[in-house]
Amino acid sequence: MGGPFTGYVRGLQCRECRTEYPPIQLAVCESCFGPLEVRYEIDAVRAAFQSSFLAGRPHTLWRYRELLPVFDDRAIVDLAPGYTPLRRAKNLESAIGTGEIWIKDDTVNPTYSFKDRPVAVAIAKAREWSLPAVGCASTGNLAAATAAAAAKARIPCYVFAPASLEPAKLLLPQLYGGIVVPIDGTYDDANRVALQVADRRGWGFVNINLRPYYAEGSKTLLFETWEQLGFDLPDVIVAPLG
Repeated sequence: MGGPFTGYVRGLQCRECRTEYPPIQLAVCESCFGPLEVRYEIDAVRAAFQSSFLAGRPHTLWRYRELLPVFDDRAIVDLAPGYTPLRRAKNLESAIGTGEIWIKDDTVNPTYSFKDRPVAVAIAKAREWSLPAVGCASTGNLAAATAAAAAKARIPCYVFAPASLEPAKLLLPQLYGGIVVPIDGTYDDANRVALQVADRRGWGFVNINLRPYYAEGSKTLLFETWEQLGFDLPDVIVAPLG
């Protein structure tokens, strides 16, 4: 991967009122405060992309480059997240008497969770916009993923977390050089303070003012599953929720 990439991003669109925006740094819709999503020129992607193109690409989430909202490849900080194993659970199939069951194992990502996927995209956007620092509001896995990517990018990282959180949950982000900012109250309180800091200091918080781009990294899990199943989609997808 080299320099600037024109990409296929059309812009941002509000999920609620459908208002559209250019692909700028914007957390929520300015009209209704609804969540924003990245929209692509799908017809152009279909015309340009073939599954055969994947053969020589890196075994990371960046192999699906056309469907990720990063315009300059030089902004990518590649800890090699993604393209995790798809493991068949034959014993589970036998136990419940069903057909094939496959488990996507994201525990082998750089910081051992699926959070490395969205963080990779968010940190790339922060670098594109030359933001002075990055951070997150988190109670665990997201903090580790953000701190690791920030360390690789040599960008200061701040983790806003409830002061009551068990210290062990914040050990890994601190090992990566992240600065933990304890906030009295709940996760929602930490999130609110992080939003205020993002506005005042111009920092990029991956799950706040970079959220529309952050969310794009998660979909690569399904792209990989489709590819690993021989370019076929599963009949049913079961996703655990916290």
